[in-house]
Amino acid sequence: MQITLVEDNVGLAEGIAYFLRDRGHAVNTIYDGEDGLNFLLQEDTDIIILDINLPSRDGVSILKALRNAKNQTPVILLTARADLKDRLGGFDAGADDYLVKPFDMEELDARLRALIRRKPSLQTSPAHAIGALSFNRSTRQLKTEGGDFIALPRRELAAFECLFDRQNTIVSKAQLANHIYGVGADIDENVVEIYVSRLRKKLIGHGVQVKAARGLGYIMEALK
Repeated sequence: MQITLVEDNVGLAEGIAYFLRDRGHAVNTIYDGEDGLNFLLQEDTDIIILDINLPSRDGVSILKALRNAKNQTPVILLTARADLKDRLGGFDAGADDYLVKPFDMEELDARLRALIRRKPSLQTSPAHAIGALSFNRSTRQLKTEGGDFIALPRRELAAFECLFDRQNTIVSKAQLANHIYGVGADIDENVVEIYVSRLRKKLIGHGVQVKAARGLGYIMEALK
């Protein structure tokens, strides 16, 4: 799942991002309110985790601007304000949930799971076929024609999802890196080659290939 985190406390933001990436999510990390709004108005994301107290633009005004722009992406507000009036103000602005600092990471994870259950749009459709494989987006499980599971570590799985969603289309290393790690992650794009190479080997014999488009990226195709 693609999650965008807008939080100006760098230490907290890095901790949240590490926690979520460790659970297989891609995380876009932004530290400024105006930058966060501009990003969210231009880029797709599945869930937004939004701090209220941000430099240049506060989280509630960001949320109102998103809702005014007909952006209905689920939002969890983060704040140090525990007053009922503040929570109600967040919900009135269009928040889906509200988490008061300090909080335990496991509680954040539970709130995300609850939000996914409440939002049908976040629950992807049943298994889809490619070649001799079927991929269930809800459970993130890849099965062979004989019913066996192909185990993919989380980053190979993220690479597979990115290529699977863009079948027969060139996907750049930058796109793959953003999907695996999230926009803003400080990683070498060449690391993507390692994950794609490992993934390619696991798909051999199952009617699916990942081809390299020299200088451009990769393409996932079903073999005819």
